[in-house]
Amino acid sequence: MRDNVEEFDTKKVIENFERITTDAENVQNETLKKILEENASAEYLQKLGLNGRTDPESFKSCIPLVTYKDLEPYIDRIVDGEFSSIITSEPITAFSLSSGTSQGKQKRLPWNDELFVTTVHIYQTSFAYRNRYLPTDVNGKGLNLIYSSNKLPETKDGIILGTATANVYRNPGYKQTMKEIHSSSCSPDGVIFSPDFHQTLYCHLLCGLIFREQIQFVAATFAHSILYAFRTFEQNWEELCNDIKQGVLSSRITAPSIRTAMSEILKPDPELANLIHTKCLNLSNDWYGLIPEIFPNIKYVQGIMTGAMEPYLKKLRHYARDVPLVTTEYGASEGWIASNVHPEIPPELASYVVLPQIAYFEFIPMAQLDGTQGDIKTVGLTEVKIGEEYELVLTSPAGLYRYKLGDVVKITGFYNSTPELKFIRRSNLMLTINIDKNTETDLQLSVDTAAKYLIEEKMEVVDYTSYIDLSKEPGHYVIFLEISGEPTDELLAKCCNCLDKSFVDPGYTSSRKVKGIDPLELRVVKKGTFRKILEHFVSLGRSATQFKTPRCVGPTNTDMLQILSDNVVNNYFSSAYS
Repeated sequence: MRDNVEEFDTKKVIENFERITTDAENVQNETLKKILEENASAEYLQKLGLNGRTDPESFKSCIPLVTYKDLEPYIDRIVDGEFSSIITSEPITAFSLSSGTSQGKQKRLPWNDELFVTTVHIYQTSFAYRNRYLPTDVNGKGLNLIYSSNKLPETKDGIILGTATANVYRNPGYKQTMKEIHSSSCSPDGVIFSPDFHQTLYCHLLCGLIFREQIQFVAATFAHSILYAFRTFEQNWEELCNDIKQGVLSSRITAPSIRTAMSEILKPDPELANLIHTKCLNLSNDWYGLIPEIFPNIKYVQGIMTGAMEPYLKKLRHYARDVPLVTTEYGASEGWIASNVHPEIPPELASYVVLPQIAYFEFIPMAQLDGTQGDIKTVGLTEVKIGEEYELVLTSPAGLYRYKLGDVVKITGFYNSTPELKFIRRSNLMLTINIDKNTETDLQLSVDTAAKYLIEEKMEVVDYTSYIDLSKEPGHYVIFLEISGEPTDELLAKCCNCLDKSFVDPGYTSSRKVKGIDPLELRVVKKGTFRKILEHFVSLGRSATQFKTPRCVGPTNTDMLQILSDNVVNNYFSSAYS
């Protein structure tokens, strides 16, 4: 691993990207060769008889497709202190923890310095194309909603157990990389690397206000984090203004490291405090255009805004007004996959271009999975077909070989010879009782359709999730909604019927008609319920940066189900098929 990354050059990055995407097939073969050569002595590869071969044909014939469950015994051995070449030639000394929000259990995924290098490639590529379209000033700052810790948890044998983002932030090359792509954070390290999420968020917002004239962009890993931050701002703006006016940090900030860091930049500024106070008073009716009003020189708002993040775009646009929303990258805790090189396209329509040098990719045609059972055949990166859907398979530099990510993507085109893709859904169907098959997208469309009734009454869906209730035969869908305002029973009954009718999957509609599936149930939860869910996961040591509201709560996610159940204020059953 290099101690210092190369000096960033937008033109050079774009030229290199054009070169490797034009020669994607050869780049993929070289990438696989490099991964297998560097890990030839790994027990996992030797046990499966690869015997040092590095060609794609031998690799696919010897190494099986796997899921996390298949690799867990090897990972357990490493976590338990077996310091040897189990899945990589060099011992694994750190793991990335997945968010664990879907099933309530975190995956422990191997991390090494090579994954930091791929992260640099992804960040640089996205920034190069974004900055060409929306250039920022070299001396500008970003409100980067980053949450990390100087001290990550370790096993008794010293193996670090952090999140993927925390492993990136702690790398010595991270700060230098960020400086080189002109994205200096307005928050000092003492705020970013702190022991408390809520105190960090408060000070991120405070730093953003102090440097409001210099803020060029607002950024977070996921759109949800940006939305959460500005909802928090709505509740705390008066206290933030008072801190600026007095030059004294709120007593709510108790972490010594944060107070020390903030003492360097927080000085009494009554003029700034009064300006912000006046703006907030004028906005506080509905907070439309909050972001450009508070940050007059902002160029864009960035983060991952596709997939599970799309439901938050409407509210983000409300805050952003005419400030562009830019989706950035596509990846998972297992590794990065693709960058957005078309930042001018709205997130809902955006595709991501796969970087052929950061991992070896295979694709399982969904048509094959949905057909007859038999040996699963994959196709290579350059062999996919436009318009087709595939499940992604990843081979990474950190010891994941032919690993099924569980993501279904659709190929929307090619950028030179590498594919552009959109995330469609997780491969395990979200909502299914018998022959019905409703995905995350189907659920989102159903909620969006029902939300129109709320919008007419000046209300909105704050957040939502779903659950399959099989406590009695034949089972039914449960939709949990948190709603702003005070909707009437009549309005909520109408929303419930609309949710039910908006699932148009033939398996669902036919099952509802013959009573093979019971009426859909709408459960309305108290205001702040989804905030409680985030706070619960953070209290368990999970990363706020990685948090994603699961759109379907699995039966093993008992903590989330309990929070939802404890906060239900009313429920309604559909009469749509009566």
